Amino acid sequence: MALIYFVSLGCDKNRVDSEKMLGCLSEKGFDITDDEDLADVAVVNTCGFILDAKEESIETIIGLGKKKEENLKALIVTGCLAERYKDEILEELPEIDAVLGTNSYDELPKVVGKVLGGTSHLKSFKPLSGFPEAKKRQVLPPYHYGYLKIAEGCDKRCTYCAIPDMRGPYRSVPLEDLVKEATSLSENGVKELILVAQETTVYGEDIYGSKKLPLLLRELSGIEDIEWIRLLYCYPEEITDELLFEMRDNEKVLHYLDLPIQHSEDNILKKMGRRTNRKGLLDKIRRIRQIVPDISLRTTLISGFPGESEDDHEKLLDFVRKVKFDRLGVFPYSREEGTKAFDFEGQIEGDVKKRRSDEIMVLQQEISFEKNKSLKGSVFPVMVEGYIPEDRIYVGRSFRDAPDIDGYVFFESVRGLMSGRIVKVKVTGYDGYDLIGEMI
Repeated sequence: MALIYFVSLGCDKNRVDSEKMLGCLSEKGFDITDDEDLADVAVVNTCGFILDAKEESIETIIGLGKKKEENLKALIVTGCLAERYKDEILEELPEIDAVLGTNSYDELPKVVGKVLGGTSHLKSFKPLSGFPEAKKRQVLPPYHYGYLKIAEGCDKRCTYCAIPDMRGPYRSVPLEDLVKEATSLSENGVKELILVAQETTVYGEDIYGSKKLPLLLRELSGIEDIEWIRLLYCYPEEITDELLFEMRDNEKVLHYLDLPIQHSEDNILKKMGRRTNRKGLLDKIRRIRQIVPDISLRTTLISGFPGESEDDHEKLLDFVRKVKFDRLGVFPYSREEGTKAFDFEGQIEGDVKKRRSDEIMVLQQEISFEKNKSLKGSVFPVMVEGYIPEDRIYVGRSFRDAPDIDGYVFFESVRGLMSGRIVKVKVTGYDGYDLIGEMI
């Protein structure tokens, strides 16, 4: 049986798709290798969201394409880049033998068989509705946390975003299917369940007629071995008191919210196609903190959107200074073909976008460091991530820290600890974005 080398790029939602593709392959008897020099077939699950992600995907494809002169018999590309450029990708990158769309990954084993049989320039694209038939999921390490994709696609149609074109309309996964999948993840060692979608807050509206995220949280918290549940990608205007009360009262749901607000100023938010305004954002954040006082808030911003003036930028800085997010990321605006904003007047030079982005991050660094300083003496439950033997120190995450995007907690322990275990740590200091402590 052919050996498959698999590359997963992009976001955590893409990672879930990759794990399901690996499940499809293993179910059909294919073996996976982490050595590209041994592989017969390479599969790249691409990202196509912004320019940097597209460039990474293309560079990966070209690099693996060169391996076809050595050991590789075939190169298959799937994911967002393949879906977005399905009419051009085979012509532009002739080293590719087959492309699959974002809703076609269950066809991967069949496509592998065909390309190994000599078929080339194969396409497999299904309508962007429903879900692929992937029964098995092969979780990638680390195994103590896992992502649960509760919905696919998006209906928002923000003017800068091509996601609806790559992923289709919003469609929720039935609740009973999610509970079954989460139970399977827990049986395979997952302790922290991280809920993701293009937008988690409207989960259930399309199939149940109303928002069912609070109900989903209650159902998932009934899975015995799941200890933490984390929410990502919550649009602020869709956050309800019911959701906040569930977060407050459900001991398994972490007091952490990711709010991708993108900007603070009404004129820019309107041009972005966002469905809120500055006052609405401030009111919502105030309400969140009122109901869940120890909430850790993360947000994402876009700097240099078309038409953004220096005054808009300064007001955004004032907003960040006033709100004091616990975590914040910022991206210079990426001009994406096929989006409404691509043709907007007032496109901003790259150096200006980067300078504004840098100014936001310098401000946020000051805020984050000040918040970390104030945490000295606090005691947090911390999930063990690993051990640094040369420093004789453990690495973990508190409720404030989502994997890969936030900080860490470095702490000492006289006992040996396994990854995934939750221990209590007293904060004794900080180093930049990270906390330092000792196990108690």
